[in-house]
Amino acid sequence: MSGAPRLEIAAGSLASALAAQEGGADRVELCENLGEGGCTPSHGTLCVARDRLRIPLYVLVRPRGGDFVYDDGEREVMLRDVEHCVRLGCDGVVIGALDAHGEVDVPTCAALRAAAGPLGVTFHRAIDVAADAARALEAAIALGCERVLTSGAQPDALAGAGTIGALVAQARGRIAVMAGAGVTAANAADLVRRSGVREVHASARAVRPTQAPARLAGLAPTVLQTDVAQVRALRQALDALA
Repeated sequence: MSGAPRLEIAAGSLASALAAQEGGADRVELCENLGEGGCTPSHGTLCVARDRLRIPLYVLVRPRGGDFVYDDGEREVMLRDVEHCVRLGCDGVVIGALDAHGEVDVPTCAALRAAAGPLGVTFHRAIDVAADAARALEAAIALGCERVLTSGAQPDALAGAGTIGALVAQARGRIAVMAGAGVTAANAADLVRRSGVREVHASARAVRPTQAPARLAGLAPTVLQTDVAQVRALRQALDALA
């Protein structure tokens, strides 16, 4: 496949989403609470991001951190969130659910996929804790997902490059495999070469300087936010592979 690999930025705030756009990302995955792997963003964040972004906007639909086994109430919440994304004109949603045996929860994911209608659908890193990644990949394909996001069941995608490459080979073009977790401008090219992916996912975050008064600066919690310079560096690293 020709052309540079595509870059998706996991944006945990409106400011991060706008930084991703400015830095040259191809797509934003909007979420909040990245410290727990990401959850569904607030109504206000989603609405303003939809108004201001010119690049595709995908929304993480995940009601909480922790495992990916959901009860009836959480399933209803996710369905309502997907319906909200459709009404706002988002470009896609990011979903995933497992059953108590670690298999893809097909009924739940099928309901979410149906609710998404014309929107694109990514299956998220629930695949990395599934009982069998190969079976989970086939389930995502059968559900009609566009792509899966994976670290190869490792703490970072570079460490999981071998497994990611096996999923790329298994997919045979039926679904895109996107590598994410610990991706930086320094390792992105190596990751692409070793795994064969054509899409990468990163948060590209840096500490945002505090706006608190000097007397309170030491008490202000650290805020991590997507950094335009880091996104640009990632963009350049991927463009060099074209």
